[in-house]
Amino acid sequence: MLTIADKVFNSRLFTGTGKFSSAGVMEEALLASGSELVTVALKRVDLKSSEDDILSHLNYPQINLLPNTSGVRNAKEAVFAAQMAREALETNWIKLEIHPDPKYLMPDPVETLKATEELAKLGFIILPYIHADPVLCKHLENAGTAAVMPLGSPIGSNKGLKTIDFLEIIISQSNVPVIIDAGIGSPSDAAKAMEIGADAVLVNTAIAVSRDPVKMAEAFKIAVIAGRMAFEAKLGAINTYAVSSSPLTSFLDD
Repeated sequence: MLTIADKVFNSRLFTGTGKFSSAGVMEEALLASGSELVTVALKRVDLKSSEDDILSHLNYPQINLLPNTSGVRNAKEAVFAAQMAREALETNWIKLEIHPDPKYLMPDPVETLKATEELAKLGFIILPYIHADPVLCKHLENAGTAAVMPLGSPIGSNKGLKTIDFLEIIISQSNVPVIIDAGIGSPSDAAKAMEIGADAVLVNTAIAVSRDPVKMAEAFKIAVIAGRMAFEAKLGAINTYAVSSSPLTSFLDD
């Protein structure tokens, strides 16, 4: 089980809610994934309506909502959006996303750190989306983040773990859970992330845009479990030269 702040999760697969062909398909896929933490963009929610369409499809006791600040451009806007989310959705959990560049959606490290410092003072449980930057992760830890969410590759790209060397450094020295976010394009990517020691992964696009989102969600669920099991079992060493698994002597010569 995984503990973040005051919550315990049985599933290490977190999911998003964007790009599905319909709210019904989204609901079915998220249930198939077994995910217990689901992120939703504030800009997609009608905060004035308690019967907002997307929220009505996420109303399950095992599902915890993680509102995100996607679309904000700086720390000031992020803090304001977080306060709106807390009031409307009655949660102090927030996925902090600040990416002013609309083309590559790269997270702004300076504004993210500033927002984390301010939100921590206001009592938020903060999960910041960031570059795979080990130095920034330590600064965020010191600022009071509950977890870090480094990217595997650009959001929605399905390119996989292009930052794996830096992810391994982050994992090796982190004192808070590490959730690999963005770019995970296949179940094998998710399994690899778990094998190197990630505490969880967050997947959206790879499930939502697949031909069968429900089956793909199930595939990711299995891959995350398998990857975690492999991490706990410890992978064998990688060798430069061949190493026989059976004796090569005292057989043909006898």
